[in-house]
Amino acid sequence: MSFEKIPMKTPLVEMDGDEMTRVIWQLIKDMLLAPYIDLNLEYYDLGLPHRDETGDQVTIASANATKKYGVAVKCATITPNAQRMDEYKLHEMWKSPNGTIRAILDGTVFRAPILVKGIVPYIPTWEKPITIARHAFGDIYKNTETIVPAGSKAEIVVTKPDGSEERQTVHEFKESGGVFQGQFNVDESIESFARSCFNFALDTRQDIWFSTKDTISKKYDHRFKDIFQEIFDAEYAKKFTEAGIEYFYTLIDDAVARVVRSQGGFIWACKNYDGDVMSDMVATAFGSLGMMTSVLVAPDGTCEYEAAHGTVTRHYYKHLKGEETSTNSVATLFAWTGALRKRGQLDGNDRLVDFAGKLERATIDTIEGGVMTGDLAAMSTLPEIRKVNTQDFLIAIKEKLEALL
Repeated sequence: MSFEKIPMKTPLVEMDGDEMTRVIWQLIKDMLLAPYIDLNLEYYDLGLPHRDETGDQVTIASANATKKYGVAVKCATITPNAQRMDEYKLHEMWKSPNGTIRAILDGTVFRAPILVKGIVPYIPTWEKPITIARHAFGDIYKNTETIVPAGSKAEIVVTKPDGSEERQTVHEFKESGGVFQGQFNVDESIESFARSCFNFALDTRQDIWFSTKDTISKKYDHRFKDIFQEIFDAEYAKKFTEAGIEYFYTLIDDAVARVVRSQGGFIWACKNYDGDVMSDMVATAFGSLGMMTSVLVAPDGTCEYEAAHGTVTRHYYKHLKGEETSTNSVATLFAWTGALRKRGQLDGNDRLVDFAGKLERATIDTIEGGVMTGDLAAMSTLPEIRKVNTQDFLIAIKEKLEALL
């Protein structure tokens, strides 16, 4: 078909990744993007070999480029463990690229499921997506911990600016040894988390729920609750009233009960660990991590879009052997469409925004038409299903897309 390519005024930061998602990444670009868009991309290779070659400086450079241009799209990447150290002959066990990027952008992660007919949520009342907002800083992920021998005393010591000390005994390990852990957060990051959540709620016109356990953690969790309420009252209460949406705080155990009974259609803001767990729970209950969008939003509006899942290692090893795979590319595809839509909105490029919507529509129509990858075929309730391989799924989407253009 004849199609006048869509121009891109401002570069979009592209962060390439690892294993099977890297393969899918290139297929999406070649088949579904490059034929229709005059892509203007600032490319960074965040594949593990290149991160190792650059001493992980490429990750830092990609985050700084995102701050410069305002929008990025990221492929799934490996966070190495001991086994990966040996497999890739790494110089160092590099940190999570996502963690590094989050810290530099000071962002909050928002994850929401992609709903399609035929994939029925395990919780029947859920009719609308539930978006998890995860505070991706501090807490257990930045903890200091140690094994404590019997007969020891564990204390928290705070040395104040004037040199004085405040000491609190945590536990005296008289009869038995054990473990001890210290964790922290900072007001600045909590404030950024709150503003990102409130701004995202306004942008998407959704209610926002926030939950901690402040009745037990009367200082740590209560600090989160107080900062959220102070910022909401001072900066957002009027805006929320005008938008017809609500901010709601409750204890996390009450929130879980409310979420299960709800119809969905709201944002659930969680502390770091809670968000880590609940995002996977929500994704699984809605169907699949392969159908979960993820966007990192900074307080200044900078956005980095990615898939919520990993690098699909098992399928990659099959791919290397020349065996056929049926890998779900929907979340990776929606990372691209989310970033292209945002880039188009910021640049006033209506054609790019329209294209992103049509590509998403083509993807959903393909699945609802019965053509899907193996993971979705195993869950779908549609009467007629055709399971296809990784590339044929993208070919089917391309056919739907061209009918919409």
